[in-house]
Amino acid sequence: MQFSEFGKKFTKNSGILQLMDDLGNALNSEQPINMLGGGNPARIDKVNQTYWSVFKTLAEGDMGSMAIENIGNYSTPQGDAKFIAALVDFFNRHYDWGLTTDNIALTNGSQNAFFYLFNLFGGQFDDTTQGSLDKKILLPLAPEYVGYADAHVDGQHFIAVPPSIEFVQHQGEDGFFKYRVDFDTLENLAELHNGEIGAICCSRPTNPTGNVLTDDEMARLEVIAKRFDIPLIIDNAYGMPFPNIIYSQATLNWNEQIILCFSLSKIGLPGVRTGIVVANPQVVKAISSLNAIVNLAPTRFGAAIATPLLQDDRLKDLSDNHIRPFYQGQAKLAVQLLKQELGDLPNDAMKIHKPEGAIFLWVWFKDLPITTVELYERLKAKGTLIIPSEHFFVGVDTENFRHAHECIRLSIAQDDETLKKGIATIGEVVRAVYANQ
Repeated sequence: MQFSEFGKKFTKNSGILQLMDDLGNALNSEQPINMLGGGNPARIDKVNQTYWSVFKTLAEGDMGSMAIENIGNYSTPQGDAKFIAALVDFFNRHYDWGLTTDNIALTNGSQNAFFYLFNLFGGQFDDTTQGSLDKKILLPLAPEYVGYADAHVDGQHFIAVPPSIEFVQHQGEDGFFKYRVDFDTLENLAELHNGEIGAICCSRPTNPTGNVLTDDEMARLEVIAKRFDIPLIIDNAYGMPFPNIIYSQATLNWNEQIILCFSLSKIGLPGVRTGIVVANPQVVKAISSLNAIVNLAPTRFGAAIATPLLQDDRLKDLSDNHIRPFYQGQAKLAVQLLKQELGDLPNDAMKIHKPEGAIFLWVWFKDLPITTVELYERLKAKGTLIIPSEHFFVGVDTENFRHAHECIRLSIAQDDETLKKGIATIGEVVRAVYANQ
């Protein structure tokens, strides 16, 4: 294989790579940037103070013996045993799931977990009755997390269902919409009925939109998963019980049909790269085996910080009383600013996805005269970074789906001044786009 061809295997989604480069350059730039792109969580004083307190405790004693234990020794391939035991106790205490340590594996971030899971359940399979099958991961509601897009070792193995769009009110105000799962299309997918689907996967709350699938939608997805004997994978990176950035009524369930994925990133610890998978023992064993091959063992530092916070429920307190209220307040501010800057667009062209959770707002500019990729470039030239919608419709043919080219994702994990400046720039550029069509 020539080196040029080798590179192509690992740069399939070049648009995303360019976005990541832009975000990295912005973080290192001396020029002022309104960073409304990216997924870094906010730095919340009370949260940081708590982590610093735990860190200092680890560093106490003879040469910081507890800290040295965690950075000077491998865990098992399954992950840090103390952290796994604390997780088992926490989930059983709050949800009565009846977990054992055989139900939990750790990974080096949830992105690492999804790489494993998508390649375990998607790709080329030998079926004794049907011969070779190319199994896919079914995303029941697009748009979805862009980080899924290139997770497969070879080829693209996603199929997704475009959303039903419902216009709704939010806190008594018009100008909002909500995505719903199109179950009529989903339940009649040929790929589902002919055995080509290896797993169903959804995020809740959803990155990029902040949509929270209802309990009824989740129950219907679980019924489908059971009917076709495939796992339902739920990406809970923003959900309950930590960081609990979720504002609508929702219930968290687990059983052996479900694979729940959690992360320490959005509680304010993205640098420690700690993912958590709750699944049946067979899946946990497979992930542990993959850890042994790919990483030898997961990192332990995030586990060392989080373990005492799980044991005394401080992590739940931080999530419920500091992290969730912060983002709920920023969402309210961002909505106010967007309506102030763009509420007078012709034909009510701006619609905001009802903010139900996560750390983003998803904004739809109906009949936008340009694509949001071009809008992204114009905003970048003025020092404001957002993420265009085209990249989030993983598994959907967007060529003739205009809606996929009319939305942007804004991070609300910023200070008030950055939100004000960034949204003011968005208002200026978008108004000019509509005025000059």
